[in-house]
Amino acid sequence: MKKLLIPILVSVMAALPAVAETRDVALHSEITKPQPMTGLVLWPDQARDLNASHGASIQLEFSYCLPCKVVTGCAPDGTIQYDWAWFDNILADVASRGHQLIARFRYEYPNSKDVDGKTAGMTAVPQYIKDRDDYHETYNKVKGDGPTYYADWSNAELKRFTKQFYTDFAARYASDPRLAFVEVGFGHWSEYHIYGTTLKFGTNFPTKEYQKEFLTHMETVMAGIPWGVSIDAADDEYSPVAGDGSLMALGFGCFDDSFMHKDHEIGSADGYNERNWIAIGSDTRWQRGFAGGEVSYYTDNDQKNFLNPAGMYGHTWEEQAAKYHITFMIANDAPEGKYGTGERFRSASLATGYRFEVKKCTTDGTSTDLLVTNMGVAPIYRDAYFAIGGVRSATSLRGLLPGEEQWITIPCGMTDTKPVIESDHILPSQEIQYAADCTESALGIVEADQTTTTSPVYDLTGRRITTPSAGQIIITDGAKKIYRN
Repeated sequence: MKKLLIPILVSVMAALPAVAETRDVALHSEITKPQPMTGLVLWPDQARDLNASHGASIQLEFSYCLPCKVVTGCAPDGTIQYDWAWFDNILADVASRGHQLIARFRYEYPNSKDVDGKTAGMTAVPQYIKDRDDYHETYNKVKGDGPTYYADWSNAELKRFTKQFYTDFAARYASDPRLAFVEVGFGHWSEYHIYGTTLKFGTNFPTKEYQKEFLTHMETVMAGIPWGVSIDAADDEYSPVAGDGSLMALGFGCFDDSFMHKDHEIGSADGYNERNWIAIGSDTRWQRGFAGGEVSYYTDNDQKNFLNPAGMYGHTWEEQAAKYHITFMIANDAPEGKYGTGERFRSASLATGYRFEVKKCTTDGTSTDLLVTNMGVAPIYRDAYFAIGGVRSATSLRGLLPGEEQWITIPCGMTDTKPVIESDHILPSQEIQYAADCTESALGIVEADQTTTTSPVYDLTGRRITTPSAGQIIITDGAKKIYRN
């Protein structure tokens, strides 16, 4: 009988109705480099200097940004007047290396001369506000950090401007692929703290009422840009966030300005950082808002040593990145240490963010289905889509959590064109990679007594046959449709 199988197969195939067969398709792909919008981060000047050795091992650069550099005035009707060239030049410089920007706008920076090139600690409040008769900054020489001027949070125009600025910023840059993330906040470096001086709400720090107003406003206007605040916003001395259910429900991410320092973890001294992560919602916040920051500067060696595979202060980078679901982390001093090589940057960056894998690929000639999982430690926070030949799936990968699986349908058959991941939020030079090791199903025939009850069998009308007779011939394509003669 077995000698007759081939002619029987030919005759049975000829009798099959014109039904599109769904077949497993071979698909092989690898993730070879850090993914866009993830990984270790350098500042632009360092990224420029180290581009040959580290440029391919990073995807992001970080810069403080100054509102006073882009605001030229205010019209009588209250319209803020801008010249965005200063900020656009930063974006263009970063993008020239194939990277995206993390921007943090700030007012206060102790001892910095960035505003006018000569006055230490000058605020970045726009000049038109400083020129007002009702605007009065305060000053303190912060021990260890130097001279610091403080924005006047009693001023109504400063408060109005701060909200309007982000409205105008988002309208201009929400769709700009050169921008990855925005960090916001108040106080020193916009990190939700001031020290070395007396905290005075409504004078050198915004009131908690205004903070709530501002953060609620940000949720509305920054819907198109992932944004976040310092984990120090969990400190109820400065902020209302942790004790306010409506603020905790907002989709902001968080950044940690001293990640992996000696006392970061609970059980190491007071564990202040970890306690703030917990208070601000670390158990679920990372699922909707990024987790990022910068490795500790508490000692000169923290950044130089944190990439040691053996760990630092009892914890490895990979362990901490997974625990806090880190998407990005500034590590600008790391290349000065023995562990901060380009290759170590690459491997450490691959321990952050999302990493997609296609576990199964099928097509019926008119559509292609992919079973996709996220092997990373965090989701992707902007829309990205599988596509074939420019035809995209309607389902975004945004929000696919680590360990989750999702079927993605692309309304296009798969021929010789390999699926790719497309996103309007990455540079043309960037690529979202994915892993895959899917095998192709082979059309085959077996006898019915070799077919178990877990392998469905159908007659030519598409009706399922519960118990095929022993010895009958089963024709199978190895995937979704199986036919019986």
